[in-house]
Amino acid sequence: MPFSPLRPAGLLSVLLLAATPVAAQMAQTPEKTVPLSKGEIQLSFAPVVKRAAPSVVNVYATHVEKRTARSSAMDEFMRRFFGEDRPGGGRSPGGMPGERAQRSLGSGVIVDGSGLVITNNHVIAEMNEVKVSLADKREFEAQIVLRDPRTDLAVLKIKTPADIAPMPIGDSDHLEVGDVVLAIGNPFGVGQTVTQGIVSALARTQVGSSDYQFFIQTDAAINPGNSGGALVDLQGRLVGVNTAIYSQSGGSHGIGFAIPASMIRAVVEAAKTGGSLVRRPWLGARVQSVTPDIAESVGLDRPTGVLVASMQAKSPAEEAGLKRGDVVLSIDGQSVDDPEAFGYRFALKGISGTTQFGILRGTRRQTLAVKLSPAPETRPRDALKVRARTPFAGATLVNTSPAVGEELQADLPEEGVAVSAVEDGSLANRAGFKKGDVIVAINGIPVASTKDLDRLTQRSFGLWEVSINRGGEVLTSVFGG
Repeated sequence: MPFSPLRPAGLLSVLLLAATPVAAQMAQTPEKTVPLSKGEIQLSFAPVVKRAAPSVVNVYATHVEKRTARSSAMDEFMRRFFGEDRPGGGRSPGGMPGERAQRSLGSGVIVDGSGLVITNNHVIAEMNEVKVSLADKREFEAQIVLRDPRTDLAVLKIKTPADIAPMPIGDSDHLEVGDVVLAIGNPFGVGQTVTQGIVSALARTQVGSSDYQFFIQTDAAINPGNSGGALVDLQGRLVGVNTAIYSQSGGSHGIGFAIPASMIRAVVEAAKTGGSLVRRPWLGARVQSVTPDIAESVGLDRPTGVLVASMQAKSPAEEAGLKRGDVVLSIDGQSVDDPEAFGYRFALKGISGTTQFGILRGTRRQTLAVKLSPAPETRPRDALKVRARTPFAGATLVNTSPAVGEELQADLPEEGVAVSAVEDGSLANRAGFKKGDVIVAINGIPVASTKDLDRLTQRSFGLWEVSINRGGEVLTSVFGG
């Protein structure tokens, strides 16, 4: 049964739903008890909903594409068979002719008094017009402050009304399986809806809807349109952003996933400091899962932690004294069971100071201090804007490096040429190249740098056989010369 990111209702191509820690925001976690009387069983969640619901908003996003007078055969097909020539069909909200609009609907949560709203990145991905509707129906234009595809989070900003109601961000690390939670959002566009359930599991890492996987699982009903909505504890605090469901039909089967508050806080803090992207620490090492055989060979009683498989020279990993074959068991005392949990915990650490890795080397456990620093630019970018009439025309390409990988929010090889931008309507755009693609070879000739690619684009080929690395998968396509 597949995992489905909870895509905004009404979008044909997808199936989606959608701060600095402040002590005053977070009350002391109360002792947890079970109901002891009929009166306690009849208690209502209404006070929690009254506190939390005004902070949850609807997010309406639109991508308006200008259309030229010369339309392609595919454009003509779309107009004829999907009704784009009908009144309002395929047009911007204003119904302007010559424009095509793609719309998305999701949810969001006000998390700061300055008007910051957290939502899922997939709700506003590729959109250029965003509106936010408050619970009381007031509507505001929203500015996209930050997009973070690696976590599937985005931050919007609205003009701050005097009575805005930000939701305090809770501590997801204190959640336990069995805790009661509420999901608030806009499923199927029907309007604000509240559902109740429990935390079914923590630290789910095999969901596949973002790079940093460490999800809260809940049985509170969440459906398409809930994307970006709030998962709330019984103190009315935001403990997660609802993101994905486990479903064949696209409806709720009682298995939903939310991004934890610890990651939300890191993304909101980046937006509050004026960043357009989240800067994360660079380790410079590749890690892999600890299998049962590896666990037995190193003396672990169960498969846990991550095995250091390789390191880059002069990286924080090497400088800290990590060695190939070490098993990292914890980061700052928090256990890591697999590469996904390791990546999540390390990504939260910021880019200053150090963090403590608990490792197993041979039969000896020890602690290493790892420097937290941003990814470096290990070689010049040598940006190339291709203008020659080739499949790359309209694309900007740069030499790969850890810094480029962080900016493009993609895992890039140490050597290669990455697509950093693609102009709308360009040959490269029509050929299907995407930001983050790495050009591997052209007509069988390896491409290691932008200088290599520049030389090749000056040549005349009858056909262009292009191999790219996209998310670890090598794809090859052939284009006319």
